[in-house]
Amino acid sequence: MSATTNVQPFPLVRQGDREHPVRTLQHLLRQHGRTVVVDGIFGPKTDAAVRAFQTAAHLTVDGIVGPKTWAAIIVTVRRGSQGEAVKGVQEEAAFRDLSGNPQPSLAIDGIFGPKTEAFVRGFQDAVEITVDGIVGPVTWQALVSGMLSL
Repeated sequence: MSATTNVQPFPLVRQGDREHPVRTLQHLLRQHGRTVVVDGIFGPKTDAAVRAFQTAAHLTVDGIVGPKTWAAIIVTVRRGSQGEAVKGVQEEAAFRDLSGNPQPSLAIDGIFGPKTEAFVRGFQDAVEITVDGIVGPVTWQALVSGMLSL
């Protein structure tokens, strides 16, 4: 059984979509130097940033974030990493935080420290993928596909 057997496919995200995983996408766009506001709304500016990214990555330019665009835009992060991609992982933690606490249990600060690593390891264990604390392609796919969310 491969590690990705139980992992849901990357979602299709396009203009007009809101909330999950748009905020994560916007952080990843920012990681790649695109200037978008992280507001969870896939509007015209996010669409333009996606198209610019697709052009630069030599992908089909359609403004739709599907498997090929996700595969190109994700950035492997691990303990010690910093930046917008880490904020994307932290957004995913906040998305799954069911505590009802208005302050997320994990700060969205872009610093991959022990709490972010603990979230990643717990998530990997829960979705039955390799538990290594590293957010690579399989873990990103499980996160953005919405696994373990209600």
